[in-house]
Amino acid sequence: QVQLVESGGGLVQPGGSLRLSCAASGSIFSIGAMAWYLQVPGKERELVARITTGLITTRYADPVKGRVTISSDNAKTTLYLQMNSLQPEDTAVYYCKITSLSLGDYWGKGTLVTVSS
Repeated sequence: QVQLVESGGGLVQPGGSLRLSCAASGSIFSIGAMAWYLQVPGKERELVARITTGLITTRYADPVKGRVTISSDNAKTTLYLQMNSLQPEDTAVYYCKITSLSLGDYWGKGTLVTVSS
C-alpha cells in the first residue's frame, strides 16, 4: 500500500525558510511526475511546484518563482520543497502528490505552514 507522509511544516517568521519533505512508502510504478500543492481554507488546492519524470523538467507557480525549489532523491522515494523568503500569504496546508502513469495520483495528508510574526 502506497503512503505519502509530509513533514517539515510549522511556524516561521516572515522572511524565513522551511524545507518540506514527502516520504513515499510502498511501490509506485511508472512515476510520471511529483508535485507540491497548497490549500487555504475555502479555496481549491493549487499547484506550487512540479517535477517530471527523470527529474528533468520543473514548473513553478508564479507567486513562488525564485523562492522555492522542488527536488527529489534519485530513488524518487522522497520529495522536497525548499521554501525561502516566506511571506504570510504562503500560509497554507502543503500536500505532495505523486503521479503514476499506470495507477494515477497519490496524495499525502498535508503539512501546515504558518508564516507569522
